Amino acid sequence: MPLCLDAVLIVVLALVIDRFIGEVPNSVHPLRWMGNILGAMDRRIRNRTSRATSVMGFLAYVLVFLLFSGLGLLITSFMRIGVGELVSPAAGEILWIVSTAVLFKVSFAVFSFRDHVEPICSDIEAGDIDGADAKVQMIVSRDTRGMDAEHVTSSCCETISENLVDSVYSPVLYFGLLGLPGAVMFRCANLMDAMWGYLNERYGRLGFFPAKFDDVLGFLTSRVSPYFIALAGMSMGMDWRRAVPAAREEHSKTPSPNSGWSMTATAAVLGISMEKRGVYVMGTGPLPTTDDVRRCYRLIERSSMLFMLTVGLVCYLLLGVHVQVFFEDLLFGFWGSVL
Repeated sequence: MPLCLDAVLIVVLALVIDRFIGEVPNSVHPLRWMGNILGAMDRRIRNRTSRATSVMGFLAYVLVFLLFSGLGLLITSFMRIGVGELVSPAAGEILWIVSTAVLFKVSFAVFSFRDHVEPICSDIEAGDIDGADAKVQMIVSRDTRGMDAEHVTSSCCETISENLVDSVYSPVLYFGLLGLPGAVMFRCANLMDAMWGYLNERYGRLGFFPAKFDDVLGFLTSRVSPYFIALAGMSMGMDWRRAVPAAREEHSKTPSPNSGWSMTATAAVLGISMEKRGVYVMGTGPLPTTDDVRRCYRLIERSSMLFMLTVGLVCYLLLGVHVQVFFEDLLFGFWGSVL
């Protein structure tokens, strides 16, 4: 098949896997392996205050990126070239499409939001606020003890809309531009920011590079997110016209330079407010109900699919698939000459 058709099948299959199969078990998820490696590095670093620590943070990023992008490319190049030579070109092409789609899917999550928040909504509707509290603690970084139902549902809408950029738009964009290495490039920076991106004595220098790089990589995707949220809202009959103006007016309310764009746009389209006590209140409507939480994840799912099938797919067709094949050929040729 033409390479452009292969690219279409890869993106569509990855989306199908996400919708009908879902997440890779945590015990074997590559992000867990990545986190274990970073944790081992962290435990062995003694000097936390010198400039050399900043360099170590950069080198840790490079090491993890090269390791995981290299492993991914080794798998896909073996499927395309190795199986193609050992079995048949058609078999190699099919396995290459499937393996690339599976590895791409690991980098993003469109439909997992509903799996996380539906049990929380069910607890609230059953009157079990303590159960909802315990479950929401698993998806947010704040202390949720003693929250009322409205702030639990607000937390759900906040985390769904905030994670749109990191969980979908950014990995999809960089996969589109650079193939699998692009998706890994973003995932490494995002995970290291989550683990090391704290302005304290322990991580202030060590996490400096990954935190800043994560901000840079999310700069464009966060700022285009209101337009896709508006487009999704328009297709769903929601108040889409407020998305972009609200994002421009209120995005700076969050501590992160990037997360506020998608959150404020989502609140505006849904006609709700989101409140993190003592930090921000965004939006002009009431705090969300469980019905609003469901409207929220459907809106985010629709905007994610629009972004993936327009920006992600087009970029991968024009550029990313060719970059990926180039590096696969390079890596397979290197190991072929060595072995």
